[in-house]
Amino acid sequence: MSTSRTDDKGGYTAAEEYSANRDALARCRHYRKHNGLYGVVDSALGRIVLEIGAVGAVVMPSTLGERVLGTLISRGQRCGPIIAHPRSGRWTFLTGPTDNSYLDTVLFAELFRVCASVALPGSDIVLPSPADERSGYRTWLQPPDGDFRPDFAQIVAATRANIRSSTLIREPGSA
Repeated sequence: MSTSRTDDKGGYTAAEEYSANRDALARCRHYRKHNGLYGVVDSALGRIVLEIGAVGAVVMPSTLGERVLGTLISRGQRCGPIIAHPRSGRWTFLTGPTDNSYLDTVLFAELFRVCASVALPGSDIVLPSPADERSGYRTWLQPPDGDFRPDFAQIVAATRANIRSSTLIREPGSA
């Protein structure tokens, strides 16, 4: 009997996959019951997937995210749940439903220039699962507090304010 963490093909053993899926299902139920995050478990990967719609998301580099978080705190605003992706240095701010501003080409261009984006309705994001947290792959920087999520426009406004106030984007004609 092998005590290896992986099977012959480099994947996890059946027992480990079963355990990861069981943990993900329990976490997914918790997200649904306590946080209004109606995700599903992708059993092939053991990940908790949430479709963008009733919940929106703004994704950005962690350096910009730190400034956005600071802006929200300085304004006395609640920031809501934030997912950290330590390996890629990115943060995902979960928001209320996305409005139609994701169709705004000026917003798209501003975000694109700083490697940020708005998750489009119908797309999927992945919520932290126990396996993700153990590996440090995806964690809650700011865990959900009940079902509170800030307005999408509030996070976009704070993000734009930080983009414009930094040297990340130079206005046309500036040196």
